[in-house]
Amino acid sequence: MIGIKKPEQTLMQKIYLPEILRGLAITIRHMLRQKPVTCEYPEKPHVVPPNFRGLHRLIQRPGGRERCVACELCLTACPANCISMVAADPNDPNVEKYPLRYEIDVLRCIYCGFCEEACPCDAIELTPHYEMASSRREDFIFTKDRLLDNNRYVPEGERVSKVRTNETYLRI
Repeated sequence: MIGIKKPEQTLMQKIYLPEILRGLAITIRHMLRQKPVTCEYPEKPHVVPPNFRGLHRLIQRPGGRERCVACELCLTACPANCISMVAADPNDPNVEKYPLRYEIDVLRCIYCGFCEEACPCDAIELTPHYEMASSRREDFIFTKDRLLDNNRYVPEGERVSKVRTNETYLRI
């Protein structure tokens, strides 16, 4: 058996005080050298990246009606199953199907953007708005009216988004 002998510690090393002071000196040196990490949130809003996905909104047609045709592709694509919809079938054959009830449970949503990708008529969008605080669970179930009302967070010129054309997909 091989015996390994530990090096003997001096008295100063045994009481640990110099090591504690050395560690504090390193901490103070780093504190004074670096800029503060804290952001001043209410005064200076956080700048989000361009691909940030936040608050949901239903996009309206130029006439004011929602663009959604209740195809339920967003329900199918959603991995969290947070979207529920009831489609209304109008009696008039010239009018498209529309959602009678459209709800998103934001607390279950994982903000993946699959609903946005699956929608063939660009009816739903995830905006860069991120302030949605509340103390009640009911406030996080966004109904169709609330989703249409979320257009107020989008600048006036961008409220009616452009429909994707085949040129967008065919461009290489």
